[in-house]
Amino acid sequence: MSAVRIDGKAAAAELLAITSHEVGKLKADGIVPSLTVILVGDDPASDVYVRNKVQRAQEVGILSIEHRLPANTSQEHLLALIEALNGDASVHGILVQLPLPRHISEQAVIQSLDPLKDVDGFHSHNVGSLAQGLPSFVPCTPAGCLQLLQGVVAELSGKHAVIVGRSNIVGKPMAALLLKADCTVTILHSRSRNVAALCRLADIVVVAAGRPKLVTSDWIKPGAVVIDVGINRVRDLDRARLVGDVDYDDVATVAAALTPVPGGVGPMTIANLMANTVLAARQQSQLKR
Repeated sequence: MSAVRIDGKAAAAELLAITSHEVGKLKADGIVPSLTVILVGDDPASDVYVRNKVQRAQEVGILSIEHRLPANTSQEHLLALIEALNGDASVHGILVQLPLPRHISEQAVIQSLDPLKDVDGFHSHNVGSLAQGLPSFVPCTPAGCLQLLQGVVAELSGKHAVIVGRSNIVGKPMAALLLKADCTVTILHSRSRNVAALCRLADIVVVAAGRPKLVTSDWIKPGAVVIDVGINRVRDLDRARLVGDVDYDDVATVAAALTPVPGGVGPMTIANLMANTVLAARQQSQLKR
């Protein structure tokens, strides 16, 4: 068996095309969707992520504004900036790039966002709404994972899904989305026992553990679909390269379908950020009427 390679780039391109069309309709009504991105510090990986997000926004017609702040920016200064953006009607989406410097509370920053402008879907209002199955901004990475699964799994209802990792950004919202799709969901984490055996029971495996090549073929039931969220930079023969949390070549021998790294989940994350920004612009314009 050789797994089908799930093409996240192609799926993202389709979503971006739809989003661009929606941007055009909003502009025809005099609404210019806008996304403000805040980057604190000079973390190289965060800088790359921000540049990619800004580029995609420009490609689909979203107005993108950047605030690049030095690493020694105080929490008070950052919160004051967010408060000003919350009150600016021309700003539809606000994204604070994580991680933040250690002296700034990520939770305090996330909670300071207007939930209607929280296009990352991290505010407790959006998290709670997602958990209850109510309309909300869905975190972009889990949303992308679900869309990729829907592209290769004909019927999610009744499937057993195992999520490796319980982060607030991926693991927990992914569980909520799969429960909403009527899957049976198991979450594995650093304190779980018999993780490989439990993982082998799954029809669907979503891995977001932050450990390079953690999951190997002996973790996977033949015919399972595997979504690899991990992005790890490793050195191989003096050359840096990106690998996932899944050993792709090994797992591809038993899985039915598998996302690559790079080119899998990553593009879908950014595409869903653009879709959330358009949704935010539409909702805010309707509130004004």
